Order: sequence, then structure tokens, then C-alpha cells
Amino acid sequence: MTDPTVAGVPTVTQVTAAAYVIPTDAPEADGTLTWDATTMVLATARAGGAEGIGWSYAAAAAQQVITGMLAEAVTGRSALDVPGSCEAMIRAVRNVGRPGIAATAISAVDIALWDLKARLLGCPVARLLGRARPSVPIYGSDGFTTYDARQTRDQLAGWVERDHIPRVKIKIARAGVATSAGTSSG
Repeated sequence: MTDPTVAGVPTVTQVTAAAYVIPTDAPEADGTLTWDATTMVLATARAGGAEGIGWSYAAAAAQQVITGMLAEAVTGRSALDVPGSCEAMIRAVRNVGRPGIAATAISAVDIALWDLKARLLGCPVARLLGRARPSVPIYGSDGFTTYDARQTRDQLAGWVERDHIPRVKIKIARAGVATSAGTSSG
């Protein structure tokens, strides 16, 4: 069976979502919040025999927003009209509020739809959206503020020495907590 089309263009036939809670090996913090697990919501969009995926760090409730509101808003729409689908999703959450959980759910589906469009057109998402430059230098980003000096040093050394990543970005303090230099970040 082939997917339905609008004027020869595949339409979105299904949008699904799943939430995954990933525990951390120890408490982590970024300067504003401390946590012991991260939740990722994965959206999958299908059309024309292809599948696109998108994800967002979000509350697990975003899964219900995707399957309960957003899937209905984009199913049956052209798989190539991602901006139109985004507008339809924004309209769908009007009465529940766009910020917060709805915004993270829209983000996951929007990414899945761009990935789906790129797959249908047989090109990388970067080419589909347009590149600002031919390449982007990689950097390591982490250094949770809950790490002690040894853990931070080991992480940075691993990126630079083992992984050959010449640039790093780390967090250096928690809001309202004195740093080793005696200053406060906030």
C-alpha cells in the first residue's frame, strides 16, 4: 500500500512519540538546577515510505501533547510543507499555552518533519536548510558544576587528548555558590 498524496506529494500519515528517562551516574548540575535523570521525548513522523525523527529534552508530558494534539494537526498535511505544519501545531496548542511543555513537543515534531522532508528529497537536512559555512568546528561542552576538580580535569583531558577536540566549554559555578576564587556566580 502506498501513502496518500496531495497533488503527488506524500502526506504525513503518522506521528508517534515516546519518552525515555535516562538516569545519570551521579547528580549533575549546570549552575541553575541539579538533577539525577534526563528525559528525552522522541517524535517520529512518517510519509511516503520514509520516517523522520526529532527529539527534545522535555517533561514526559510532552509525549501526550504530541500524540494527543500535534499528531492530529499535521497528519494529512503535505510532508514537504514543514512551515505550514509548524503553524498548524502552534494553532493546535493555542488554548493550552504554547510556552513550556507544548513548545518542547512542537520542537521535537518540527525536527522530525524536517528530517522526514530531507529523507523524502534524498538530501541531508543541512543542505535542505542551507549552510552558513562549509563546516563547523567541534567542541566539548559539559563540566557539570557537581563534578569535583579531578572529574572535570579527566573529562577535559579526555576530550582534548583522547578525542582530539581542541575546544571545550565548561560550567564554572552554581548560582549563589562561592567559587574557589571567592566570588559568587548568579
